[in-house]
Amino acid sequence: MPRPTYSIVAPAYNEEETLPEFYRHVREVMDGLGEPWELILVNDGSTDNTGEVMRQLHEQDPRVRIVEFARNFGHQIAITAGMDHASGDAVVTIDCDLQDPPEVIPDLIERWKEGYQVVYGVRAEREGETWFKLFTARLFYRLIAALTDVEIPMEAGDFRLLDRQVVEELRRMRERRRFIRGMTAWVGYRQIGVPYVRHPRFAGETKYPFRKMFRLALDAITGFSDFPLRLAWLCGAVMLGLGLLLGIVLLGLRLAGTSPLAGQGLMLTVALLLAGVQLIFVGILGEYLARIYDEVRGRPLYTVHRRIGFDEEM
Repeated sequence: MPRPTYSIVAPAYNEEETLPEFYRHVREVMDGLGEPWELILVNDGSTDNTGEVMRQLHEQDPRVRIVEFARNFGHQIAITAGMDHASGDAVVTIDCDLQDPPEVIPDLIERWKEGYQVVYGVRAEREGETWFKLFTARLFYRLIAALTDVEIPMEAGDFRLLDRQVVEELRRMRERRRFIRGMTAWVGYRQIGVPYVRHPRFAGETKYPFRKMFRLALDAITGFSDFPLRLAWLCGAVMLGLGLLLGIVLLGLRLAGTSPLAGQGLMLTVALLLAGVQLIFVGILGEYLARIYDEVRGRPLYTVHRRIGFDEEM
């Protein structure tokens, strides 16, 4: 089998219903390009029949290759594993739920051939999503843009094409709490966006509920910005200033013979406020310490139960 020009990397968690249709779309699009390609499916510890469906697809088409995790490691780690196993000159990362249409891949490739080394999909429209999902997604992107040190394009997810040179740079970055789109922006190179319409899921449920979006945002902020730590210093300075001001006001009122703000209620309110602020920033410090702890343990990013369709040396 010739070395592929394009590697399509698709993580999957409980996607037995979507995989056959996803493969059909990818095959039709990629065969139409007339260049060799491979589809790397990463089974992220699925609990349904996803693994068996993947094996059936491999039996039908040896260009379908499978990386099967020993357990669930998460979406960002699954993308990383796919890139680790990809051998193409260009690597396309895409979810297999058909929200990001494979039919857009030729547009990404066209930009790549123009000399761009990162071509990311930009969601011009998001069909079939609730107002809450749209609101939290926009809030996520604006929060990341405001707090992180790298310029991450708005409305750009993990659907993107990466040149081999960029992939090799990302493979050198083995941090555990990963935010792929931030890492891609950080490495630089020539980058451009391609707008597209994001479709509703073909089947199944979203794998990114609010809890996971919040975790991803936290990983992005703590991975690319020290602003929360500097915010703790700023907040402490503001609280100190307010405390001094309140003390001066109370002293003046006492000297004037009145004390309308005195009493246990005031003291309890101030104590609870200070304790709440302190605990918030202790939690922020804990997030950064947890990242350090994860790194110094030196564990592998993932463990693989089996690989199917790859050369033995992998």
